Amino acid sequence: MLKPGHLFVLAVFASSLSHAANTPCSGKKGGVSHCMGSLFICNDGSASGSKKNCSAVHDGGTGTKKKPKSKT
Repeated sequence: MLKPGHLFVLAVFASSLSHAANTPCSGKKGGVSHCMGSLFICNDGSASGSKKNCSAVHDGGTGTKKKPKSKT
């Protein structure tokens, strides 16, 4: 029988797995190398199947993250 502490650990583990699954180029693909238009190009050279728009997340398709706008 599972104890409350075990359920908490299981819930944290499950949420970390689902977060990794929603990241472009996660796992064996090695992360995002750069953008090619709206596509994420992974460090292993393949294109991610992500439906997210890479150029919306990264700056101008260069693979660098956009800087947050200042509030002033």
